[in-house]
Amino acid sequence: MSASVFLVILFAAALHALWNAIVKGSGDTYLTTALVGLSAAVISAVALPFLTQPAPASWPFLATSVVLQSAYYFLIAATYGAADMSLAYPLMRGTAPMIVAVVSATWLGEHLAAGTWAGIALICLGVTGMAFVRRHGNPKGIGLALANAVIIAAYTITDGLGARASGAPAAYTMWLAMLTAVPLLAWVLATRATAFRRYFAGNVGFGFVGGAATLVSYGLALWAMTVAPVAVVAALRETSILFATAIAVLFLKEKATPARLAAVGVIAAGAIVLRLA
Repeated sequence: MSASVFLVILFAAALHALWNAIVKGSGDTYLTTALVGLSAAVISAVALPFLTQPAPASWPFLATSVVLQSAYYFLIAATYGAADMSLAYPLMRGTAPMIVAVVSATWLGEHLAAGTWAGIALICLGVTGMAFVRRHGNPKGIGLALANAVIIAAYTITDGLGARASGAPAAYTMWLAMLTAVPLLAWVLATRATAFRRYFAGNVGFGFVGGAATLVSYGLALWAMTVAPVAVVAALRETSILFATAIAVLFLKEKATPARLAAVGVIAAGAIVLRLA
């Protein structure tokens, strides 16, 4: 993997951690998740007319991903409502890359060298280790996080294939953001319309920061999947836990134990192995 692609994925990882921290640090994880998703859709609607549109071959992948991404948004809100970010985030993000790697190697026919498998394994080990070093885990939060890991793996593979078929990863990402916003908006209007209007007025700035972060983060990751193996990008993107840990400790006032810091070192080692593989 070239240095430029490596750095792009790390930047995408930092943005991903940022928008997750906005959701976790908010007063209402459900409404903030909806606000972030809707903000991403608004940004996409403004930008799409100026972009080359995705090829028709990518539309089935796009439709499938809308269903998966909608489930992801609802699950991430439920997960952060039941567990600390420092538990839920690594469990969700650490389990998914290994699923992606196995499916990519067996179903997509992507050949992964031994060094690449080692790097992916180290990142997965370090990220999931971040969750299990906790002495007290919420069973509901753990269950939700693991369920979301399966969803993450499914939409990662779907969108990796979709971005390649689209010929236009940026527009593919923006269409995905707009279409995924439809069920989010329907849910908000059906269940919490009045509360959302008040919440929107006081938090619109955070919503658009989160919306821009998730849009750019995922768009960069999908672009990377067009020039590098999906499994490698999926694993390297999960170095976002390094940024998420820093945010959780510095701004959300969550504790970082020596064992967790050791797990961070394992993740960093995995990233180095992937860069050198």
